[in-house]
Order: sequence, then C-alpha cells, then structure tokens
Amino acid sequence: MHYFRRKGWELPESAATPEAVMQAARPGLSRRQTLLVGAGAATALSLRPARARDQATTDALHPYPRNAAYAVERPLTAENIAANYNNFYEYGTTKSIAAAAQQLQTRPWLLRIDGLVEKPFEIGIDELILAMPREERLYRFRCVEAWSMTVPWSGFPLRALLDYAKPLGSAKYVRFETFLDPKMAPGQRAPFYPWPYVEGVTMAEAGNDLAFLVTGAYGKPLAKQFGAPIRLALPWKYGFKSIKSIRRISFVAERPKGLWEALQPSEYGFWANVNPEVAHPRWSQASETVLGTNDRIPSRLFNGYGEFVAGLYTGLERERLWA
Repeated sequence: MHYFRRKGWELPESAATPEAVMQAARPGLSRRQTLLVGAGAATALSLRPARARDQATTDALHPYPRNAAYAVERPLTAENIAANYNNFYEYGTTKSIAAAAQQLQTRPWLLRIDGLVEKPFEIGIDELILAMPREERLYRFRCVEAWSMTVPWSGFPLRALLDYAKPLGSAKYVRFETFLDPKMAPGQRAPFYPWPYVEGVTMAEAGNDLAFLVTGAYGKPLAKQFGAPIRLALPWKYGFKSIKSIRRISFVAERPKGLWEALQPSEYGFWANVNPEVAHPRWSQASETVLGTNDRIPSRLFNGYGEFVAGLYTGLERERLWA
C-alpha cells in the first residue's frame, strides 16, 4: 500500500483562485494564456478555453452601444414582425417557426475554431462575447425570396474573430457550420437536406467591415428563431448566406459548398450577392416586399452596400457573383 504525504507548500485544488476572480483582477489577461511569474521570470502557457461565463452576465450587457456608421434610410422593422417571419429549416419550412424554434438549447454552447489556424480551440459563447468588441448596427436584410426587413443587430465584427483565431496565411476561406441534433431540431430529420447547414465566405469577405457576427437583436440577446446564440450577418448578400446557430468556424484552403448550393446549385451559388438585374430562375429580383409595410420597393445592387464591398469582386467578373 502506498501513502502520499503532502509537502508543506502544497494546497488542495479547492484552494485555487476561481478564474472569474482572477479575470476581474486582471482584465487585460488573455483568455487563452496566463502569465506565471516565479523567481523573477515569466512563462506564458497556452490554456484550454475557460469555462463558459454565466449567461446572465452577458445578457446584462444589452443594449450594446450603437455604431452610427451603419445607418439606414428606412424605418426599422418592428420586432414582433421580424421575430415571427423567419426561415429556419431546422424547425420547419414555413415562416412561422418561432414557437418550434424554442426547442433550441443555447447553453452550454461551445464554438469550435479549427482548420488552418495557429492552434485550434473551443470557446464558450459567453466567454467569446466578453472577449469581443461589442456594438449594435442597423442593417438592411434581403432574402433571396424577394422580401426584406431592417434590423438592429448586436454583436461584433467578424474581423475581430479573425484576429482572435489567428488564421494561417494558407487559409483562403472561412467555413461556418451549424449544430447537428435531430432530437433538438426536428427539421434535421428530413433526409433530403444535406445537414448540417454549412456556408462559407472568402477571407477577404470575412475581413470586410460589414461582415458581422450577431449575438443579439433589438437591444436584447438573440431570440432563438433568429439563430441564437450566434449567427452571421452579411447584409450585401442574400439572407441564406447568413448562417444561424453557428457551432464551428473553420479556416480552409478549398471553397466550401453551402447547404443550398449543394441542394440546388442552379439556383443558389457560392457568392449570392444581391443584384436586381439578375433574376432567380423562378422569380424576378428587381424588387422586394418590405416586411411590416408590404411596400414593394426597387432592390439595389449589393443591397445598397456597394461602396463597402464592390471592390471585393474586381477581377471576378467571370464568376457567377449573383445567386
């Protein structure tokens, strides 16, 4: 039989300072590294992502400060209208999926960052929110089905996540993947969809000022039917590119194929930029119906965001840039 005798300087694990206390005392400390100082020397060690922060802490951060640089020229869509007219095929094929989407369990929620990065890692959604620069932006949203709305999204620039993830120079695209849980999402039991939902953008698009990761809307945490707890917003593209409920972000060398592109490539391509002059195979894209008012208004190239994004596609004129 072996006996272990504690040394006088050893402490039980229960005596360790809780991470929340350490972070409060040292707010500038990296969440993936801690500085251990001893004998006048410091050694930086990589740590696994910290456990998810209490959801109440991040919920209480709302509303985020509004970034006035992203203004819109038309009224916001009323929250009760925007929150009850949603595409979320994981919960049904109609627009009235808000009630069904409440089955979505958003905590615990780990986001996997992998692929061509310095070091793959997982991070809890609440820890990620606390690590990012937070703001609210007013964006126009244009669905490929020719309806539109205007929403105050809360979150952080996708570019901030790129800086945090430290992708390698060999990464050419960012691939997004949602959850896969048919028990939680009955729509994923449909065998004719290539689940899980996948979308992708180029590294240049991901680094554009407009690319935004959304964690809230209308001054509060993101509602489940909007794609909680984290979704993408690419306002110059058709809405199917703005993937919901993201679980994994991978930096890759090969162009990802999205769910809709895999299902029907003749109708839904990789780029999916808004262009009123290029019709969908089954309907015109020249105009759109505004939710809430039912006004029919002319659509705009890049959904009116051309000054921000047109340069991304210089030299790509032979590509199918429009869905």
